[in-house]
Amino acid sequence: MAEIVECVPNFSEGRRPEVVRAIAAAIASVPGAKVLDQEMDADHNRSVITFIGDRKSVAEGALAGARKAVELIDMNQHHGEHPRIGALDVLPFVPVSGITMDGCVELARSVGRRIADELGVPVYLYEAAATRPDRKDLPNLRRGEYEGLKEAIGTDPDRRPDFGPAKMHPTAGATVVGARPILIAWNVNLATKDVRVAKRIAKAVRESSGGLPAVRAKGFELADRGLVQVSMNMIDYHRTSLLRVFEEIRKLADAEGVAVAESEIVGLVPLEPLVEAAASRLKLANFSRTQILETRLWE
Repeated sequence: MAEIVECVPNFSEGRRPEVVRAIAAAIASVPGAKVLDQEMDADHNRSVITFIGDRKSVAEGALAGARKAVELIDMNQHHGEHPRIGALDVLPFVPVSGITMDGCVELARSVGRRIADELGVPVYLYEAAATRPDRKDLPNLRRGEYEGLKEAIGTDPDRRPDFGPAKMHPTAGATVVGARPILIAWNVNLATKDVRVAKRIAKAVRESSGGLPAVRAKGFELADRGLVQVSMNMIDYHRTSLLRVFEEIRKLADAEGVAVAESEIVGLVPLEPLVEAAASRLKLANFSRTQILETRLWE
């Protein structure tokens, strides 16, 4: 079985296409690193690039992207809706085939150390690569965001990075590196300008507030589009399906007198949860993925 690692770096830039293109080109310049997708969001001022390769090419691709982000992104000038602490905000490695989660943990720690040593950017480890239980969840590491961490990193021993100096890079901030299973970044947009509605619904559905298992959610305003957004990370779609979350949000929005305008996937998504949602909504009896024409063609 071929060794395939997926890497999904998130960069704090969603308004300058030329910067995102330059970062993607730097990654793609590494032999064996294949860029599959790149997406930008101006409201969040954030971009997501998805690429794959074996562990060596993915490591070098991640470093090439990090190096270009440090060169081109100044966090002192960055403003956007999405929480962030650095130019290369988060760098997850995901095992796809021929490599275990432990292998991706080793990869994450190796790349994290190199980012700190070669670029002077402090690095925190999260998810399966975390060195402390309280650092497993990404929101804990982003507490206070760039501005708050800029002050705390050098004064609070609890906020010292895993690798690198206990001070922010002067323009690139800090970076979070880790290993995790497949995650679905998914947004549901609501037809209202009242961001309080999105915040209330996000609180109701996210696991940490007593909502649905394996769901992380925040409410944002999309001022340019006249909408608000429930922005989610579905960290385990086997525990809570896309359809279950969508129906819960629709029910809560109805109670607020607000319509669901649309939903959107950020980056790539596995086929399985979309098929599951369609089969459930259509009430398909005894449906199997083997009945999908394309999956039989790919066999």
